[in-house]
Amino acid sequence: MKLIRTKIHGLYLIKPKLFEDKRGIFRRNFCEKTFKKNNILFKIRQCNVSENFKRGTLRGFHYQRRTTKDSKIITCIRGSILNVTIDLRKGSKTYLKVIRTKLSSKNRKSLIIPSKCANAFLTLEQNTIIQYYMSEFFNKNNDGGIRYDDKYFKIKWPFKPTVVSKKDATYKDFIKR
Repeated sequence: MKLIRTKIHGLYLIKPKLFEDKRGIFRRNFCEKTFKKNNILFKIRQCNVSENFKRGTLRGFHYQRRTTKDSKIITCIRGSILNVTIDLRKGSKTYLKVIRTKLSSKNRKSLIIPSKCANAFLTLEQNTIIQYYMSEFFNKNNDGGIRYDDKYFKIKWPFKPTVVSKKDATYKDFIKR
């Protein structure tokens, strides 16, 4: 696996090394040794799967407010998504930077999303499945979010989302502090 730096500090694209034979393809999606070699400390606390039946399903922007250990690794197992990450770390050189990344079952890439970054994705195909490795347990009391169409960030989605939860659609406006 190869870790590729992005324009947001600590956000890496994981490009897997594929091992292919007559049985199919094998790839490593997580390797503690590779992460440590790149000064990424990531202990898996939870693994979640998001099944999205319809094209145009939007989830996010989500983040945990009062913790510094809520990193995640996101992989598209089936279908494809446009993933968008916003750096909310006030001390970061990349504070408020936005990165858009296409993840799909075809490109087999993953993202390491650092703590204190808000993340959202839009499904580009029906029956899209996402897998998350989480470095911290979900804490409902720390649950934070930014509306997917917040005017401050002006995110350009490839098309208008058609399935959005009430919670995701009603987050308050982002205010730079």
